[in-house]
Amino acid sequence: MDKVLIIDDDRELCALMKKCIEQENLTALTAHGGIEGLRLADENKDNLCLIILDIMMPDLDGFQVLRKVREISNVPVLMLTAKSDEEDKVSGLRLGADDYLTKPFSINELMARVHSLIRRYTTLNPTLETDTERLILKGMVIDKANRIVTVNDQAVELTGREFDLLSFLASNKGRVFTKKQIYNQVWEEDYAFDDSNIMSFISKLRKKVEPDPEHPYYILTVRGVGYRFNKEA
Repeated sequence: MDKVLIIDDDRELCALMKKCIEQENLTALTAHGGIEGLRLADENKDNLCLIILDIMMPDLDGFQVLRKVREISNVPVLMLTAKSDEEDKVSGLRLGADDYLTKPFSINELMARVHSLIRRYTTLNPTLETDTERLILKGMVIDKANRIVTVNDQAVELTGREFDLLSFLASNKGRVFTKKQIYNQVWEEDYAFDDSNIMSFISKLRKKVEPDPEHPYYILTVRGVGYRFNKEA
C-alpha cells in the first residue's frame, strides 16, 4: 500500500501536493472532481494508504465522496476545506474522516499529517498485504491459515491442489510462471512434462473462481509462456 489519492479541483494545489508526496517515495494519484476520485479510489483500493479529500468540488462534494469511500475501504482520509466552519469539521469526522486541515495550510503541516495518518494505518490496519496468512484481492479473499477461498463473499469449494495452485499464483500476482515452474512449486516434484495436467487444473480452477471463465480476470494465460495472476486484482 504505497499510493496516496488526492481529490481536489484546485489543479495547482494538486500538483504541489503530488510533488511533495512523491518526494517521500510514495505514488500520488490526482483527481479533479468527486466522480473521478471515486473511480480511482475503487480501482486502487487495495493499494491506497491515504486519501486527501477537498470538501468543495463542483460535481460531488467531499462529504458525498467520503460516504462512498467508506462503503469500500477503511483507508485514512484527510479532509481539506477553505472554510474554518466547525460544523463542516464535525460532519466530516462523523462520516469517517480521520483528520482535517483548513486552507491555507503549510506544506510542512500537510506532510506531518500525511506521515502520521499513514504510520497509524500501516501499524494498526489488520488487512494489509503484510498479513501473509490472508490475501485480500478484488472480489476474492484467500485465507491461507484455514484454506478457505471466498469470491464476492461466497465460499468456493476447492480441492487441496486447486487451493495450492490458486494461493501460489495469487501470492506472486503479476509474475509470469511457466508450466514447469508451476509444477515444481505446487506439486513439489520434478517436472513430468505433463502440460495437459496443469492446463486441466487451471481450467477447473477458473470455472470455480472466475466470474466469466471464458474471459478470465484472475488467472491469465501468457501465450507461449505460461500463466500469471492479474496484478490489478
